[in-house]
Amino acid sequence: MAKTSQRLLDPHFVSKLARLDLRARLVVDGFLTGLHKSPYHGFSVEFAEHRQYMPGDPLRHLDWKVLAKSDRKYLKQYEEETNLRATLLIDTSASMSYSSHGLTKLDYARQLAASLAYLMLRQKDAVGMYAFANGRGELIPPRSTPSHLRQLLVLLERLEAAGGTDFASSLHALAERVKQRGLIVILSDLLDDTERIASAIHHFRHRKHEVLVFHVLDPQETTFQFEREATYIDLESGDRVTTRPQELRVDYRSRVKGWMDKIREFCVEKQADYVAVSTDTPYDRALLEYLSKRARLL
Repeated sequence: MAKTSQRLLDPHFVSKLARLDLRARLVVDGFLTGLHKSPYHGFSVEFAEHRQYMPGDPLRHLDWKVLAKSDRKYLKQYEEETNLRATLLIDTSASMSYSSHGLTKLDYARQLAASLAYLMLRQKDAVGMYAFANGRGELIPPRSTPSHLRQLLVLLERLEAAGGTDFASSLHALAERVKQRGLIVILSDLLDDTERIASAIHHFRHRKHEVLVFHVLDPQETTFQFEREATYIDLESGDRVTTRPQELRVDYRSRVKGWMDKIREFCVEKQADYVAVSTDTPYDRALLEYLSKRARLL
C-alpha cells in the first residue's frame, strides 16, 4: 500500500490538499455540516456502515458492542449521515495512452483521481470509481471508510489504456446504475462525437447529479507543434494519415478550439463544471487552482 500511495499521492501535495475542501454546489444526498446540504429532513434513517472514530466525533453513535469485543472505537454511520457521494469516472480507451513528453493522459487522470479520492475520503465523503472503455466499465461503489482508499488505488494502479471509445454507452449505463444523487467526476480526453458526450452529461444532470468534467489532453493535441512530415496513426482505429504538419496547423488548432468550446458551452448550459487540463501542467497545480477557484465561488 505504501508504494502504491507514493506513486499516486505525492506527500507534499497531500499536505496542501489537507487545507482545502471540495464542496458540492448543488443539493446532493447526505450532508456535512457547513459543507454539504441534504434534501432530506425529519425521516427515519437506516444503518449504512461503520467508520473509525476520530477525535471530536460525537459519542452518541459509538457502537458499544464492537468496542466491547475488539476494544476499538467505531461509529455507526447512517444513510442520512453519509456525506457527499462521489463517483470518479476514468476513461481507459486506447487514446488515453498517448503522450508526447513521457506522461500519458491516463497517468495524469490517475493522479487526479487519486488526489480527489484522498481529499473526499478525508472529509468523510463516500467515493467510488468507474473505469470505462468500449461501452463497458468496472464499478467500485462509493464508500466512506478510510480503508476504502486502498481499494481505489489498487484499481488505479492496474488500469491500462486499451479498446475503443464509446463514451455515451459507458456513461448511460452508469447513470442507470447510480440511484442516489451525488457528484460525478469525469476524467477523459472526450475523443468522441460531441452530441454523444452531451447526451451522457445530460443524463446525469437529468438525474440531479452534480457533474465535474476534467478534459485531459496532451499539449500536442491542442498546439500541433510537430515539424516533420510524418504518418499519424489513430490509437483506436488504426487509421493512418501522412501529412505535413505546417500545412494543417492553423486549421487544426481552429477546429480543436471549436470542439473544446462546444463541450464547454454545453457544460455551462447544463450547470456542469468544465476544466480543461494539459498533461504538461503539474497535476497538483491544476487541481489546486480548480479547488481554490471553486471555493471562491461557493
